[in-house]
Amino acid sequence: MLVAGLGAFLLLTATAALSDTLSTAIEQAVEKNLIDLETEAGFLGIPGAPSVNYIIGFLWAIWVGWIFSTVGAFGGIMAGVGHITIFGLGDYAKSFGKDMAINKLITDSIRVSNQWLVGLSALISSANYYRMGRLVVPLGICLAIGGVGGSWLIPDLTAGKISLKAYIGYFGLIVFLLGIMLLRETTAAGQAKNKKAKEAAASFEKKTSESDTIKKGVQIMQGSRLKMTIAFGLVVASTLWANLAGEAKWVAYILLLLGWGGGFFLGIIRFKFYGVEFHFKAYVPMLGGIFIAGIASFLGVGGGFLFVPFLTSVAGLPMFLVAGTSALVVLVGMVVSIFSYMVGKGVIIHWGLIGAELLGIFIGSMIGPRTSRYIPDIWLKRIFVVLAFYVGIRYTTKGFLGYSILPPF
Repeated sequence: MLVAGLGAFLLLTATAALSDTLSTAIEQAVEKNLIDLETEAGFLGIPGAPSVNYIIGFLWAIWVGWIFSTVGAFGGIMAGVGHITIFGLGDYAKSFGKDMAINKLITDSIRVSNQWLVGLSALISSANYYRMGRLVVPLGICLAIGGVGGSWLIPDLTAGKISLKAYIGYFGLIVFLLGIMLLRETTAAGQAKNKKAKEAAASFEKKTSESDTIKKGVQIMQGSRLKMTIAFGLVVASTLWANLAGEAKWVAYILLLLGWGGGFFLGIIRFKFYGVEFHFKAYVPMLGGIFIAGIASFLGVGGGFLFVPFLTSVAGLPMFLVAGTSALVVLVGMVVSIFSYMVGKGVIIHWGLIGAELLGIFIGSMIGPRTSRYIPDIWLKRIFVVLAFYVGIRYTTKGFLGYSILPPF
């Protein structure tokens, strides 16, 4: 219902932007002989643009939903692989040159398309992991308090101003470096430094049934829900003001600063998972959320590939808790960022393709939380590392060298 309602609202909102922004960008390209109006329309109805196959989009989205709901990351990145590489939208956008409006329009559309897929996967994953007792809600909220601001500030500053070539290169570099970071955690030295996570993971892996998982799952022991709700409400209010008020932008900044300021007074959060106690100062994940959501929104991905290393390395959680907690934070960030781009900036997407992909996302995201129960903690990290190296190397070289050294070239 939430996804359908948001989609219907944004579909109506985007209609005017579709006719004005897109037609203006096409006219500019036609004047420079970069688009032939006689050719068949493809992506976004642009003459000569790559055609999109809904069946391929549906099948690829099943994989996207599964990988995100399993490790809490790479949903947006894999969605980007589909939109940029499989459908050829990356090379098509770059063919116009970075100063053309059509390039920037397609780049922003790819960003938001990625976010729609990740947003639904995050919604389904969060619900499933919460029911399984594998989601640390206070930690997710603290990350979201910081992340909401970053999710609207970055779109406000960068929408329509970033070329796809730079987007791909930095995207790949960040992912590759994070892969190296998590690889270290799979070594004996890395595991020795995080004994609590190792102990909780070992206890979870010995579980006998799903009902046992729920009984011994996350149990919150300390944390002020009221203060968290107020701080979170302030940053959400800042987002709504920034995107809908149109005037007095300073009000949005004040609300945002009040929300972030409140995050420093949330105290200590404590919880147990399978008898192992964890605790953290609430402002630490809030600060992490500001940084992570800002980068994620800039890249047009969900941010799971940044939240996972944060939750394992800084918060010290086992991977069995990371996917669900990451999904909750990503869900908040995606709703805010989609709203910011489509309402605040008038970014348009290909609704037919998104509809087919969301069906695939639903299927994959229902499977992931159930299959992840049977994958050891260390192998969940190794899956993350392998994907990080592949994606990081491929897009770093493609962005900065102009070609990929890994297939598809």
